[in-house]
Amino acid sequence: MYELLIILAERFSIIALLAFVLSKAEFFKKIIYNSRVTKKDLLLTMVIFGVIGIAGTYVGVPIKDAIANSRVVGPMVAGLIGGPLVGLGAGLIAGVHRFFLGGFTAMSCGVSTILEGFSGGLIRKYYKGEHVPWELAFVAGFIGEAVQMLIILTTAKPFSQALELVDIIGLPMMIVNATGIAIFMIIIKSVFDEKEQISAMQAKIALEIASKTLPYLRKGLNEESAQKTAEIIYNSTNVSAVTLTDKKKILAHVGIASDHHKPGTPVLTKATKEVLKTRKIRIAKSKEEIGCSHQDCPLSSAVVVPLFKYDKLVGTLKLYKGGSKSRNDVISNTEIELAKGLGHLISYQLEIADAEYQRKLATEAKLNALQSQINPHFLFNALNTVISFIRTKPDEARELLINLSEYFRHNLKNVGKYVTIEQELNNINAYLYIEKARFGDKLNIEQDIDESVMSYYMPSFTLQPIVENAVKHGILPKGDGGTIKIKIKDKVDYISFCVEDDGIGIKQEDQQNLLRKGFGNGAGIGLYNVNERLTTIFCKECSLVVKSEEKIGTKVSFKIPKAYLKRDDVYEEIESVNY
Repeated sequence: MYELLIILAERFSIIALLAFVLSKAEFFKKIIYNSRVTKKDLLLTMVIFGVIGIAGTYVGVPIKDAIANSRVVGPMVAGLIGGPLVGLGAGLIAGVHRFFLGGFTAMSCGVSTILEGFSGGLIRKYYKGEHVPWELAFVAGFIGEAVQMLIILTTAKPFSQALELVDIIGLPMMIVNATGIAIFMIIIKSVFDEKEQISAMQAKIALEIASKTLPYLRKGLNEESAQKTAEIIYNSTNVSAVTLTDKKKILAHVGIASDHHKPGTPVLTKATKEVLKTRKIRIAKSKEEIGCSHQDCPLSSAVVVPLFKYDKLVGTLKLYKGGSKSRNDVISNTEIELAKGLGHLISYQLEIADAEYQRKLATEAKLNALQSQINPHFLFNALNTVISFIRTKPDEARELLINLSEYFRHNLKNVGKYVTIEQELNNINAYLYIEKARFGDKLNIEQDIDESVMSYYMPSFTLQPIVENAVKHGILPKGDGGTIKIKIKDKVDYISFCVEDDGIGIKQEDQQNLLRKGFGNGAGIGLYNVNERLTTIFCKECSLVVKSEEKIGTKVSFKIPKAYLKRDDVYEEIESVNY
């Protein structure tokens, strides 16, 4: 028995070698991955594993008019990877072959081979994992061989001869074949592990490329962003050339064949035109399939991936191989999968870029709408002041109108834009000139401004509504007037703004509603709009902070990081920080 066990194990090494070679075949990987499996693939798998079963018969050991063999390994593994139909087909091939070899166990062995192939398929069908683990495969093989021994005992005649045979071959065949089936499944697991490693590598490369291309693709798909993206992909992969196109022309080409694949020229290749027409990926494995209109084009294989934005075709990404006579000229499956992943990532980035552009437009419209609300609010107050002076002090009214016209000329020019803090203070001083003309000595102004902040930029018309609220709601209701202090201080990482008055203060129950839309007298748009602008343009941490005590006064403050205030880029730089 032990000698037979060793002999069977040695001869099974031939089957194990076949298993290793088979694991490298593409059709076999498709069956394992359950990916785009065709009827041809299933039939080929049945035949190959049926032949492996036949090979297991021929490498067996003749004993007592029977054969101790590894025939069952092929059909059962076929079932474990391909399901009941594949296992049954492989079992029929190997089982029928065994039946026609003859011997008193011909029928028993033929039937048991078919049953074991089918039983392997049932295990695959009801097992929920990606692949059947080797431990389960070993148990299935061991039980399957035990059942075969029972079939031999119950169907082979004479019984005494069958019993003697089973006594000799039973345990060795159960151990060797169960081990062989387990080894097969270990090899299959290695195929899965290889796929996961490749997927991890592709994901790493794709994410690195996506990270590098994001700053360029945020501007959309054009010749400049396409050129940068193509260069990044080319430098991150082993392809011979990278091309990006829109629906009509080449936007960028990096690598070989750049003498005729030039940016701005119409799409050259038949494969690209087909992708633009069908909206489906195209794999070209030869020059003829690429179909370049340039006769001497060195590009020999390619993968062409469509690029979409909200399901709308906007162009293609192409990875090429070529330029030498080595096997490296053939586009590999790894590069094909990488191209697919990059196609999805670039499409997503284009959608994000479009979404950011739409958000930019919406933000700009919102800010303009808010400012259009604020300007009339100040205008009405200013005109009322001017009206009160027209009859009694016409010369001063004239000066007030001049200041008012200069003030609005500046603000209409800079709606929704950024001005220097110095310009913003000039506007506030123009406003205060008008208000001081009305209130006289009852309105005192103190300013504590760091000179170093004057050149920083901020949204126009931000401080004035806060100062206006201090005048109107803090000082005006106070019979003997009061003082407004304006402080702008240069800190390490931010600039702090503060408007403080010693007016009547705000009731405790009203303070929590100050920044709500519609609260307070009139339209209630002053502090609410300022807060909306600060949090919309910058961040929540830039919101207004209001502290007030009745009969003591009110302090309104906010701070803005310096990183937001360096340039007059309207919205572009602000958005790049926020998003």
